[in-house]
This record gives sequence, C-alpha cells and structure tokens, in this order.
Amino acid sequence: MNKKYVLFFSVLLSVFTFSQQKPTLFLIGDSTMANKENPDKNPEHGWGQMLPLLLTTGIEIQNHATNGRSSKSFRTEGRWDKVKKQLTKGDFVIIQFGHNDQKINDSVRFTNPYTQYRANLERYVQETREKGAIPILMTSIVRRNFNENGVLVDTHKEYPLVVRMVAQDLKVPFVDLQLLTEQLEISYGPENSKRLHLHYKKGEDAYYPDGKDDDTHLSKLGAESIAKLAVNSLKTLKTRLEKYIK
Repeated sequence: MNKKYVLFFSVLLSVFTFSQQKPTLFLIGDSTMANKENPDKNPEHGWGQMLPLLLTTGIEIQNHATNGRSSKSFRTEGRWDKVKKQLTKGDFVIIQFGHNDQKINDSVRFTNPYTQYRANLERYVQETREKGAIPILMTSIVRRNFNENGVLVDTHKEYPLVVRMVAQDLKVPFVDLQLLTEQLEISYGPENSKRLHLHYKKGEDAYYPDGKDDDTHLSKLGAESIAKLAVNSLKTLKTRLEKYIK
C-alpha cells in the first residue's frame, strides 16, 4: 500500500480513537462519599457509590474518596497524586472534604478552616485546572443532629463557609450539599431520619450484631437520596457533565 495511504489511515485511526475516549469523573473526599466493601451485606453506603446508577455509560467514574481522610491526609498519603497523574483535559473532579478536617486532636488530619483547609481546597482546584480538567466543589453533608426541640443543629461550623468562599473567589462550579442534606434531614424529621443513617438494634442486622447508632454515615436509602440531590444540582451547573446524567 502507498505510504501516503498508510499515513492517512494511521492519522484517521488516531483521531477516531481519541474521539472515542470517555471522560472520567473523579471523586475525592471522605467516608460519606466512599465506596463500601460488601455492598450486598454491608448496610453502609457512600453517596458516590450510587452515581453509576445515575450517569450514562458515556463517562467513567473513579471514586477515590476514602474513609477518614481530610483535605490534608488525602494529599499527604499520596492519594491525590494517583488522581492527578491520570487527569486529562475534559475530566471532572468532585472535591468534598470537611468531616475529618475538624478533628482537632489529630495532627494528621486537622486543618485550620481559614488557612490550611482553604489553601488545600484552592490547590486541588488549581492543580485540576492545570490538567485541563474541571473541578467541582461540594460542602459536606450534614450529620443527623436534632436537639430536644427537633431542631437540626449544624456540626461543621466554619468549614462549609470556606468551601463557599473558595467557590466564589475562584469561580468554581459548586453544589451546596450541606443545604440540600439539611433540607432532606428536616423533611424526614428527628425520628424518621434515622432511616437515612445506620440505626440498628442488637440482633436486627447481621452486619452489626451488637447494634449500631451512627448519625454521620449513610444507609442505602440515605446514599441514594443524596446522590440524587447531588446529580440534580450538577445538571444545572453547565460544566458539560450534565450531558452524562440520565
């Protein structure tokens, strides 16, 4: 075959292959977003674990969210490096930290909200953009924390405010999961909202033979509900991620 034709078809094949490459949605965050082991038996689910059911097959999903990680420890453990090395133009990164940044007695994870935490978020955003990918900031989901009067009391203090500030200052697409999950918890009410989390009496569930009372982590219902809230907000951001939402 003529060398010119070989070159032409090689270029054509390369263009076709590139055009067929799927973008990837990367998730970085903590246990409330993370995939959980043994999903058929384990009642706990992260909301990021539910996203494949809500997105089309036109996009890959890599959930790197990990139990117990803060904006600081996720980076110092090398987890961000694994994501950053894979990032290419057109990818997306959802960033959601805060639960573990609050741990003031843990030097590995704690960050001052207005200094280290803010700087960490800004750095994730900037490094994502340097790769041609699109960062999306999200506030932490609320804890089920109703007082004796049935009022849902915030536990995250300054951290969600700082996320809002970074999103505004750096013009980052933003989903206020704190607000959305607050509304969700209130709609269920002080007692019924236990269904969104992990509340089991002794012997009620084989995975928790001694029972469980956890107002932070999510049941399958809670994870599904929050994933739907997140996706509905993502539809409105015009980041191009919306075209992969069912």
